[in-house]
Amino acid sequence: MINRSVCRFLPQTFDKILIANRGEIACRVIKTCKKMGIKTVAVHSDVDSSAVHVKMADEAVCVGPAPTNKSYLNMDAIMDAIRATGAQAVHPGYGFLSENKEFAKRLAAEDVTFIGPDTHAIQAMGDKIESKLIAKAAQVNTIPGFDGVVKTAEEAVKIAQDIGYPVMIKASAGGGGKGMRISWNDEETREGFRFSSQEAASSFGDDRLLIEKYIDNPRHIEIQVLADKHGNALWLNERECSIQRRNQKVVEEAPSTFLDPTTRRAMGEQAVQLAKAVQYSSAGTVEFLVDSNRNFYFLEMNTRLQVEHPITECITGLDLVEQMIRVAKGYQLKHKQEDIPINGWAIESRVYAEDPYKSFGLPSIGRLSQYQEPINLSKVRVDSGIQEGSDISIYYDPMISKLVTYGATRAEALARMEDALDNYVIRGVTHNIPLLREIITHPRFISGDISTNFLPEVYPDGFKGHQLEADKRRELLASAAALYITTQLRSQKVLGSLRVPSSPIECNHWELCVELGEGHHSMEVTKSGNVYTVEVDGGKVEVSGQWNLASPLLPLTINGTDRMLQFKLRVLSKLAAELNSYMPEKVPEDTSSILRSPMPGTVVAVSVKPGDTVAEGQEICVIEAMKMQNSLTASTPQCAVHYVPHSPHSHTFIH
Repeated sequence: MINRSVCRFLPQTFDKILIANRGEIACRVIKTCKKMGIKTVAVHSDVDSSAVHVKMADEAVCVGPAPTNKSYLNMDAIMDAIRATGAQAVHPGYGFLSENKEFAKRLAAEDVTFIGPDTHAIQAMGDKIESKLIAKAAQVNTIPGFDGVVKTAEEAVKIAQDIGYPVMIKASAGGGGKGMRISWNDEETREGFRFSSQEAASSFGDDRLLIEKYIDNPRHIEIQVLADKHGNALWLNERECSIQRRNQKVVEEAPSTFLDPTTRRAMGEQAVQLAKAVQYSSAGTVEFLVDSNRNFYFLEMNTRLQVEHPITECITGLDLVEQMIRVAKGYQLKHKQEDIPINGWAIESRVYAEDPYKSFGLPSIGRLSQYQEPINLSKVRVDSGIQEGSDISIYYDPMISKLVTYGATRAEALARMEDALDNYVIRGVTHNIPLLREIITHPRFISGDISTNFLPEVYPDGFKGHQLEADKRRELLASAAALYITTQLRSQKVLGSLRVPSSPIECNHWELCVELGEGHHSMEVTKSGNVYTVEVDGGKVEVSGQWNLASPLLPLTINGTDRMLQFKLRVLSKLAAELNSYMPEKVPEDTSSILRSPMPGTVVAVSVKPGDTVAEGQEICVIEAMKMQNSLTASTPQCAVHYVPHSPHSHTFIH
């Protein structure tokens, strides 16, 4: 339903916009369109027919089956949808066709407005080789490297040797961490060339690569720019995006703790110089690497709306999607550079369906059996495109949502983020909230001592989860015991009365055993009124609460401190624990002779054949999962290979 009372005060733009995307960004664009009184058209694959963005739009058109090259990258089908619905403009979101100059050209040929820059800017900035040359000419600081296309793996090795290791191998048409590899030696360069070119071809339809010097231990800081078709351009301050895994951002914030006003202005002015050099018009992002001395170097320009744009909206008060639509219609910018504020602090956590205990996040698939966003909290924003019952599949990016908190200060925004993560309920898929919470509460992050190497430096052996201190462990165990007893007592009653009226007086003393990890913890519990007293591991804990057993969130008061808990622990009575010791233990499967993919995906290449003898560390196959390619290697020396297919997305190599 379009609110016409609001629309009267907004300038006339378009009657109908088609959003050539899916998920949270499609929903984000639709929200602004509704605010502006614009009707919307969603496109979707067959597996997305019940997706949230489809339900939100005024119209929806299926553009093909699940694989992206047959649906969301299917220009012919999307053009047919535009004609059929009479859409006057297209917002591409990010990813997919958002930086595809051919798509923009096809729209222009049919007099349909592309809500983004013109094809010249897309081509100039989308090609990392050309963009670097343009940046140099515009007097923008650039990273030393080879200013041409690398054609073969051996040529890549020679160039890398000339530049000096380490080097970054990058897809010329890439972005979002796809087609990027860091190389420290010749062998890694050969392997990086192969994988980067394959990922680039798969993600962007363009396998050209470039090589440049890798700046070790940098910060990744980007400048949001906004320009119109009348020569006006602004920089909307910076976003700190240094917390990354596999060159993909995990936590972002605005502003950065690292930039001083002088550096901020210099970066902003260079970003605007670059935008004007290509006659840019729309919202865009100029990314920089910044070293410890605040020297900054141009990385790339994304000619689209950025994933992390909400934090800029929080500190400036601007709706970037609205600005993009206004610019596309031909309006001048309403603001001057001196009008752009930094009001407060905003932090974004990317919530993914990933297992953070595997390489900081390998994709997870499944159905969201329970889903509850913490939008009841003050100054919390959740941009999502899913709901309870939604499926997270192998075909698309595993992002669940972008969780954003805002405060007058960084400390306030961080405190709100901690509360929001604690109140976020996601069941049915493995997710990365434990890792996100560890990051934003880590002393190094709180102090602002971060770089793109933060995760491997803080967790050199991988993320192992939160390590509980003794008092916190006792609190968790006591809470589990109290919840268990509350559930047992509740089950004895019907409509508030005991099932058997002649039952003896309610027990108020219990002996239990709670399993936590590999440990078994015995405890004694007593109950007085609504308060449980638990003696466990040499300490005493008092637990009380309202005990709403229907809620996935459990607000409790533990030793006088309010806590919000979500947990799943095994609790046994003393007798059950004793009997459990007689149960036979399940023998772990011997996987020494099996190579099993750590994630769901598709086998895109098999590097060996049945009967081959392979060495430890040798590549067996390549798995593509959620647009990323992963090499699986032999873990046992001198083994023979047998291939056993199970299903299109599940394979085992026995060796």
